[in-house]
Amino acid sequence: MFPSYDVIVVGAGHAGCEAAMCAATMGARTLLITSNLATIGQMSCNPAMGGIAKGQIVREIDALGGYSGIVTDKSSIQFRMLNTSKGPAVWSPRAQCDRQLFAKTWRETLENNKNIDFWQDTVVELLIKDNTVYGIKTLMQIEIESKTVVIASGTFLNGRLFIGDKTWGGGRISEQPACGLTQQLIRLGFETGRMKTGTPPRIDGRSVDYDIITEQKGDINPGHFSFYDNYSLLTTDNQKSCFLTYTNSKVHDVLRSGFDRSPLFNKTIQGKGPRYCPSIEDKIVRFADKDRHQIFIEPEGWNTVECYVNGFSSSLPEDVQFRALRQMEGLENVKMIRPAYAVEYDYFPAVQLHETLETKLINNLYFAGQINGTTGYEEAAGQGLVSGINACLRSQNKDVFTLKRSNSYIGVLINDIITKESDEPYRMFTSRSEFRLSLRQNNADIRLTEMSYDLGLAKQERYNKVLKKRNDIKDVKDFFYRNRVKPEDINDILTRVGECKITEAQTLSHLLTRPNISTNVLMEIEGLSNVLNKYSDEVLEEVEIQIKYESYIEKEKILVDKFLKLDDMAIPSNFDYSLVKSLSNEGREKLMIVRPSTIGQASKISGVSTTDVNILTVYISASKGNM
Repeated sequence: MFPSYDVIVVGAGHAGCEAAMCAATMGARTLLITSNLATIGQMSCNPAMGGIAKGQIVREIDALGGYSGIVTDKSSIQFRMLNTSKGPAVWSPRAQCDRQLFAKTWRETLENNKNIDFWQDTVVELLIKDNTVYGIKTLMQIEIESKTVVIASGTFLNGRLFIGDKTWGGGRISEQPACGLTQQLIRLGFETGRMKTGTPPRIDGRSVDYDIITEQKGDINPGHFSFYDNYSLLTTDNQKSCFLTYTNSKVHDVLRSGFDRSPLFNKTIQGKGPRYCPSIEDKIVRFADKDRHQIFIEPEGWNTVECYVNGFSSSLPEDVQFRALRQMEGLENVKMIRPAYAVEYDYFPAVQLHETLETKLINNLYFAGQINGTTGYEEAAGQGLVSGINACLRSQNKDVFTLKRSNSYIGVLINDIITKESDEPYRMFTSRSEFRLSLRQNNADIRLTEMSYDLGLAKQERYNKVLKKRNDIKDVKDFFYRNRVKPEDINDILTRVGECKITEAQTLSHLLTRPNISTNVLMEIEGLSNVLNKYSDEVLEEVEIQIKYESYIEKEKILVDKFLKLDDMAIPSNFDYSLVKSLSNEGREKLMIVRPSTIGQASKISGVSTTDVNILTVYISASKGNM
């Protein structure tokens, strides 16, 4: 009934969709198996993509030939660039999406790839021989063989849902959990744990009084995620607005009245939830000094009245949730469509993985997404892309693909989770990257598209577009450094924007370093717009950033070079750390658990000191010298 596949992807969430699409695009015969084909690409929680640091990941996925950015653009109902009042290192794109359109677009995208087959079933067992996976077994007792397997199970492994004192098995509301795999993986020697996440209630937008709460519109000139083309149809006027309201003391009192029925507080829930995205009941306990918290009312799509209550994640009883909602300004007459709930699920600490996301215990088996202890659509999709690429490469007997901390946020994400043990869901922040000025959201294509082209993901047309962008940036920078402006041509402009006049001619590049001077301001100089108008806005923006922050970028490049030297120093996979007597006991123990592949990875392991890294570097260097 089934052929033998190159790649089987288990789960069709954000990780699974990217894994299947990338593997198939690279030529692998791929099977995508999920318990419910109707929920492919489902946005289980917030109907939005991007945000602080997460927007960078989506841009990187797009630059690497993934599809999350394209799917987002095709289903966006609002676009905003966040943090624009700060430096470009933390500018982050975010798009509100039509939930149903997003899932529909993902399914159509996958179905248009002829290398992907689909099967609706639940995987209950892996087929393994000689520590190598060779297929899967399903709930219907069907065995399907494959050279590689990617597990992207989301919150479904032994998932359990909670609303007050009500609890039942499930990975998502009204969907059954996946049982069997965890038990087998434990028998194989994998360590596992439990984590918790949650989602807010949904409400009827017709019952909200929008006139008394704060409207949040999209950008006047809405952007998009994909570098390749603008698939978005958003304009200044057709975007859907989000709205802002607040909790208050009455809301908090109602919530407290249900604490005795809270699975979070009575320890029914054992798993650790995300510290940076706590449930509303957790917020009012942890931040008892605050008398209000922000609540965002976000539309779920173009043609639905359903709204998402962002900031009100909860596991309290539904009657408590409803009464609390009605105490907020603008929601006095609100109708709740479905309550918030918490979900607890199995995960496997990612220190058990290589940087390719292949497991250390079982060859050709890859984990991606929440199974690795991460949270967020974007983090899952980034892992899905890397696991899908490597599963395909393994099936074709080709060299592995890895990303580094120095070239991508996805590289930071993977390096963090495979080297640092954590008891809470991992979420990406810009602060996690020591090279964030270089890893900007607007230059992901320049950083990564060549890799994608070499893999066969990015096509020639996309690669040519990046090459043209590089050349255009160089041409404009050269023009800015070569050409000077006389005082009489710019002093009136300088006065108008609040800058001091010049007394002698200065280069355009020198003028651009001033805080209130942008490429748009310089284009007011007579004749200059004729020269620069032939270049795209993204080229001019990149030139402006490179010139304004040149000294900082150069300092960061020096740090990158130092990091790469460490990251290029490989540690043999069978290295005996007990031989290095001068290592600290904790450092030795952590190194033996994680077994980093490079000195650079070793330097990021929690518990491994700088002294340990220096000792290990000397020892490895001496060992190589004696070979």
